Amino acid sequence: MKRLTTILCCLTLVMTMQAKKEATRTNGYPITQVPFTAVKVTPNTFWGDRIRAAREVTIPLAFSKCEETHRYENFKMAAYTLQHPGHEGLNTPKWDVAKFMGFSFDDTDVYKTIEGASYVLQTYPDAKLKQYIDSVLDIVAAAQEADGYLYTARTINPEHPHGWAAHKRWAAEEHASHELYNLGHMVDAACAHYQATGSDKFLNIAKRYADCVVREVGAKDGQACVVPGHQIAEMALARLYVLTGEQKYLDEAKFLLDYRGKTHVKNIYSQSDKPVVDQKEAWGHAVRAGYMYAGMADVAALTGDEDYLKAIDAIYDNIVSKKYYITGGVGARHEGESFGADYELPNLTSYNETCAAISMVYLFHRMFLLHGDAKYIDCMERTLYNGVISGMSVDGGRFFYPNPLSSDGKYKFNADGTTERQPWFGCACCPSNLSRFIPSFPGYMYAVKDNKLYVNLFAGNTATIQVGGKDVVLEQQTNYPWDGDITMKVVKTKAKTFEMMIRIPEWVDKQPVPSDLYRFSDDVLGSYTIMVNGQSVNGQLVNGYLSVNRQWKKGDVVTIHFDMPVRTVKAHAAVKDDRGRVAVERGPLVYCAEGVDNTGFCIFNFLMPRHPRFSVADRDIKGLRDVNFSVKAIEVDGQVVETNPRGEALVKAARLTMIPYYAWNHRGAGLMEVWMPQSISALGNY
Repeated sequence: MKRLTTILCCLTLVMTMQAKKEATRTNGYPITQVPFTAVKVTPNTFWGDRIRAAREVTIPLAFSKCEETHRYENFKMAAYTLQHPGHEGLNTPKWDVAKFMGFSFDDTDVYKTIEGASYVLQTYPDAKLKQYIDSVLDIVAAAQEADGYLYTARTINPEHPHGWAAHKRWAAEEHASHELYNLGHMVDAACAHYQATGSDKFLNIAKRYADCVVREVGAKDGQACVVPGHQIAEMALARLYVLTGEQKYLDEAKFLLDYRGKTHVKNIYSQSDKPVVDQKEAWGHAVRAGYMYAGMADVAALTGDEDYLKAIDAIYDNIVSKKYYITGGVGARHEGESFGADYELPNLTSYNETCAAISMVYLFHRMFLLHGDAKYIDCMERTLYNGVISGMSVDGGRFFYPNPLSSDGKYKFNADGTTERQPWFGCACCPSNLSRFIPSFPGYMYAVKDNKLYVNLFAGNTATIQVGGKDVVLEQQTNYPWDGDITMKVVKTKAKTFEMMIRIPEWVDKQPVPSDLYRFSDDVLGSYTIMVNGQSVNGQLVNGYLSVNRQWKKGDVVTIHFDMPVRTVKAHAAVKDDRGRVAVERGPLVYCAEGVDNTGFCIFNFLMPRHPRFSVADRDIKGLRDVNFSVKAIEVDGQVVETNPRGEALVKAARLTMIPYYAWNHRGAGLMEVWMPQSISALGNY
């Protein structure tokens, strides 16, 4: 018994030392993200409801679709081929990969769903879910080749792989095989699974594939000198380096970026037309681009590469100044799912893929970690509350691939030719991406640097945060984004003196975005107040944060109030589709008008007054399939322009109802508009 006790004590000591090592290992950024494992979002709050929807609907749906659409079977067939090489079935139609595997990246739907489920386990421990994930990992592990390679699109039938792959590993990587893209999502998911559960089961699978890539992909003799056709491996390998401390993963991530524009495939679609350090503006496929820019930020932080920093700063500025939608989305063109030219921001035909919005969250958050300026979190918040959550229905069961800013009820903006939210897509990257992203929200709320604690986002939660190496437990209560009142209580603190950095969103009293792309067009003046234990705080404003530096004690209460008047916004004159029009927003939420709420007239003919007087009221949305929820709606009086049979313009009074943009299309296809005209000349300008 004494010997057993000694062994257990030694194991405990080793595990404690390992945990401390992982906790202190730097990710290279001057500012450190407070991990998702340290923050518990409060149920029955705005974000609590979204995480619950992901847990109860989206993730189970994604797992069921993995079963239904052959995803798991792909791994099983690959395992069978590994166990029975050259088996007779390989020459039969049943084993014709191109006929049953839709896309060469179908494996990633399994990885992304496991990642989301791992995040959920932090808030909702669930032994049954954990066991299910383990059973799926058994299926995945069986499909891994002896040297670590794991890509079912080839392993199932090596002589007749998926049409986007090639007979030789990596030969089609820069075109469409997605071998490294699969690696990226696997590694991201495995790191999340390890952080959430402490199990290295998935991590070991991912490391074996990463090791295979390190051996086989590079610039040395005998290696395949290729870079990802679809980026994400770069940021994932950087994350794996931070988690494990193994330098080879960071070196590989940098190789994949350094050699972009230097291999045989050079095209703007995949940002491989020139070296990354020579890229100064956002072009090409928006999701690929966003993932690459986030990876550049990671590698810049970890290596201190100044050329990377300059390039990523320039690219960020180009996006936010010229290619950023008011909803926080990016990607103007359906063709190539890509960025457009400067100020090319159409509304009806905008693409704004949900995955691209998620990639912008990754980028903006990393820019904050690099520079410590609240403007990056302002952009991240805008994208979160509008461009991201618009992609998933409130109940978590239906999805958008693109997210347009106008709809005539006829233009088929979804790739499958539909105009409504869909229960799934054949190319399921957006639903499965939401499965993994929504539950990761807690990891974006706080950050620390030395004795500074950054409060970046406002949502009900309880967090245990290391400030200067000492625990601080905060509890945040709020009805944000419906109102601007937030209460933060210091539940416990071992760090007696620290600097609480409270973000003051620019929408409160300055501008919608940190550029001249959009500006407030009204004369409304917003303000804010911050109090500690009932006493006003007039702290210093530093890079968009109000600094409150004091000796904190258990029971201290910080109360924050942000005015949330309804504001009108105008776009830069170079954005031709928005000329003569205004958008409406309140707090972090952008609003839109839907035909279903305004049945007495056509919303496209409504003229917003020059000096509108808005009212705000609670409104229940009774959606299709019993998806019912409440929002704060906005109403305003204006005029409608109609044409009589003789072609004469008639003007009549009308009252317009608007709802948050993320909530549109819950009641079927119909008219929708974000940018409302203020003059007859602006009617129908697109």
